[in-house]
Amino acid sequence: MTPSPRDVADGFARAWNVADPVALAGLFVEDADFVNVVGMWWNNRRQIQFNHDYGFRHMFPDTEMVLEKVKVRELGSDAAVVHARWFMTGQITPAGERSGPRRGVISFTAVRQSDGRWLAVSAQNTDVVPGMQTHVATGEGIMPESYEAPPAP
Repeated sequence: MTPSPRDVADGFARAWNVADPVALAGLFVEDADFVNVVGMWWNNRRQIQFNHDYGFRHMFPDTEMVLEKVKVRELGSDAAVVHARWFMTGQITPAGERSGPRRGVISFTAVRQSDGRWLAVSAQNTDVVPGMQTHVATGEGIMPESYEAPPAP
């Protein structure tokens, strides 16, 4: 099978589903950037592996991630942007209980390597909050919010 930029997203879900931080980090170049769903910004493969290892041991040991939609936009022959909408079940809460399902979108900027494989140089993961359009800072923290639709004419 010919390597494709989509391999990065598919490999991410496969590594996630077996809680393998080494395989997950192996999808990234050595000096890759990764911004997680709460804005933590990791600046290299070692940090990506370390933080996913922690997450797999404490929050995501038995989760299942399904890619619902993947879109690849090639930027010439050696670079691409990959967006993947994901659905996840099985997260552990701080109280040790199983949480409800989550959805999100992860974006990868991928580059073709000299051996033909595609690796991510950057990733941004974002939670989807159904029905919400933004976040608003309040005294209690950041809260998801939606704007009312303008009245019909």
